[in-house]
Amino acid sequence: MEQALAPLPSVIPEAWRYALYLLPPEPWYGLGTRWLGRCARSNTAIPADQREAFVSEAGIDLATLDRWTEAPRQYGLHATFKPPFRLAGNRTVVELDAALRRFAQQQHAFTIEPALQTLRGFLAWRLRHGDPARDTLHAFADACVAEFDAFRAPPPPAELARRRRAGLSDAQERHLERWGYPYVFGTFTFHITLTGRLDHAEQLACYRALEASRVVLPAAMPIDHIALFSQAAPDAPFNVARVYRFDGSVEDFDAAQSALSA
Repeated sequence: MEQALAPLPSVIPEAWRYALYLLPPEPWYGLGTRWLGRCARSNTAIPADQREAFVSEAGIDLATLDRWTEAPRQYGLHATFKPPFRLAGNRTVVELDAALRRFAQQQHAFTIEPALQTLRGFLAWRLRHGDPARDTLHAFADACVAEFDAFRAPPPPAELARRRRAGLSDAQERHLERWGYPYVFGTFTFHITLTGRLDHAEQLACYRALEASRVVLPAAMPIDHIALFSQAAPDAPFNVARVYRFDGSVEDFDAAQSALSA
């Protein structure tokens, strides 16, 4: 018999879209949110004086840094396990919450070794080449996509058309048709996005700014949770709704609730 879940003090509010992400731990989170200029845990902007070091090291102004980070800022600092989706008509957020709690309790924590690299023209923290946890990470990401697919409504035609404009491979097209997203399973690449697409000179400036940070990043990053992010309305920012840790504990954040009640 399936064990009953203990009641939680709050209910996740309904939203336009949800996503299953990794919420990077400290010190990556602090560094990354200062770089992006927004905290998805509190849905607040990062003060300019906390970002001045990046600007001076890159030899740019704050407006340029904001332009470089505009695209990922909306989503908050994260790595994607299951990309944004609208809830299927026959499913509720209460059911999604319960499924996530059970799923998380079945997982085991592991560590990865992230490194600053480029991917399709943007900068991200990606797996270090030869990371021994690659297969474990990919298996976890695959499970997130498959286990929660019943909660996903089919993407609208406009979203499919936008994805196809990127020029998809045959495998990516098959994934888009089946899973609503081209970069899953065999085409999945773990990444914590830090910029939009940049030219080579801009990429070098970003490397310089991030590598010159006084924050010492450990070699290993723990993967011990799955985070539910929510988007209150089209074009609204994504915020952390609830974190489900593999030890069975959960952590709530006020950002998603306040964004939906605003």
